[in-house]
Order: sequence, then structure tokens, then C-alpha cells
Amino acid sequence: MRPFTFSKARDVSSAISDVTSHEKAKFIAGGTNLLDLMKIDVMTPRHLVDITNIALKTIEENEEGGLRLGALVSNADTAYHEQVEKRYPLLSHAILAGATGQLRNMATDGGNLLQRTRCYYFYDTDTPCNKREPGSGCSAIKGYNRDLAILGTSEYCIATHPSDMCVALAALEAKVNVTGKDGDRVIPFAKFHRLPGDTPHIDTNLKEDEIITSIDLPAKGFAEHYTYMKLRDRASYAFALVSVAAALEMDGDTVKEARLALGGVAHKPWRKPEAEAMLQGKPATRGQFQKVAEAYLEGARGYGYNDFKIELAKRAIVRSLEQAFKMEASS
Repeated sequence: MRPFTFSKARDVSSAISDVTSHEKAKFIAGGTNLLDLMKIDVMTPRHLVDITNIALKTIEENEEGGLRLGALVSNADTAYHEQVEKRYPLLSHAILAGATGQLRNMATDGGNLLQRTRCYYFYDTDTPCNKREPGSGCSAIKGYNRDLAILGTSEYCIATHPSDMCVALAALEAKVNVTGKDGDRVIPFAKFHRLPGDTPHIDTNLKEDEIITSIDLPAKGFAEHYTYMKLRDRASYAFALVSVAAALEMDGDTVKEARLALGGVAHKPWRKPEAEAMLQGKPATRGQFQKVAEAYLEGARGYGYNDFKIELAKRAIVRSLEQAFKMEASS
């Protein structure tokens, strides 16, 4: 790990002032991803601003009748919060599918959104990686790419976003509240993360001086018909090969609204609202779900070792929708 300076912020304003007054500065909270990357020289900030003492650790009702998750609430506290479990069980289940209990105790909700990819070549500083060193090339495209993206890729990067929590937040259509030197703004979750394009080193649309203050969940939580499915190589502490957050609003056997988000397949949680709309007003049948799965994976491309993920994702979508439909409100 390279030397760095360190300061502790007392509030949001001082944190922003501190990070803008130092070159190559980063905020740090739980540090469960950043410190790992610093140890292997993938990220080399010269200054860290500790934000753990800022008062962003509450979960409360927001103006829309949903919940506001403070950016510094731990993943564990969010997953086990009474109102999250009751109103947004999809989010609770997704969080509990990720990492380990120890990591969930440390990791924060804001930090979860800012995780970097777990691509082997991003972590290996001896290999070219456009995400780590822009313009150096993408070793994964012709390398061992079994875990990597099949949707939204570019010739510059086929990395995937690793979060489980973010897949659920995408399906719920959350909003991210941020503050920077130019003031406050709200970023719809669908626009928070970026596809790689020709700038894969830029993961999000968050500005360098901006800090996430909270995440807003809408009033509708799809608590009666939902599922989070994570397909992975082992049951514990493994990132998704494919994950699916599925949420349905039903009128008997007819779908009133459907939400889907995929993880493990793209540079960001993958949504395709036009495919979801195919279910609106339609009976919840396997045949209808298969049509949606085909539409969701239209344009998918494998790179050799990960070709299997295309069919795996289709089957996961169908199975997830079936499970969400069959759920009882009391489950």
C-alpha cells in the first residue's frame, strides 16, 4: 500500500471541502472494497476523507411514502430493518445474498453502490486493463472471461458490476441523493451507473466532489410477489454468474406490472423496461415469461468462456418470474 494522508470529516460540508482541497482524494466509510484495492495498487489515492462520523446513519420515511436509507447505514442494518423486511423484502433478500455477515456489518449502503468490478484482470496489475489504465487494452475479451459481461459491453471492457443490493435497487427504481460543491441533486438509479463505452474507468455519473447522502425507496415495494435469485459457483461469498431481481404486481393471474433487473451480466444492473412491459395485462404463464426472457437477452454476446451465461440468464428470468408469481402474501 502506498503512503496517503488522512482526515476525519465532521459533516457533509466539511467532507466535500476536504476532498476537493486534496489531489487524488477519496471518501472512505466501511472501506471493504477500497482498502483491498489500495493494498494491491489498483487504486492509489493520496488522501482519504473518513466520513464515518457524519450523521447519515438513519432509515426513515421519505416524502413519497417510501423509505430513505442513510448512506452510512450498514448493509446488515438495512437488511434486518423491520420496515425494509416488511415493505421491501426483495432488497433485504438481495443484501443477504451478498458477501459475508462480517462484511455486511462493515459495508455501507452508499459504499455498496460504488463497488468496483471483480474482473480478474482489473485486479492483476501486470495485465492490461482499460478500467485500471485507460488505453492499455482489455485482457478479458480474449482471456478467461467466464464471470464477465454478456450485455452492454464494448471493445474496451466486458467487466461486470458485482453488487447484489444494486440489482434490487434497480428493480425497485430507487433514487440516489448526492451533494457536492454545486449543491444537491437526485440521480435516478437507472442513470447512476454507466455502461463501459470507451470510458470504462468511469463507473458512475457521480462527480469527484460529490458524496452520496441517502438512497430513496419508492412507496411501492412489491412485497407480495418478488424473488431474488443468485446463481453462483458456491453458496457463500461468491459473486453472481447471473442474478435476477423479479417483482410483480398481480390482479389474480394477470400481471399489472412487472419489474426485472439482472446482475452478473453487465457493467451495471441490467434493466429493459420495454421487455417488462410485454407482461402488462397478460396472464402469468411460463410461455409469457419465456418471451420476456428472450427479449431481455436480445443482443447478448458471449466471449467464449461465458457463452453459457446467455442461456443461463434466460432460464433464471423464467424461474424467477414463476417464483415471484407463486408467492403468497403471507410468505
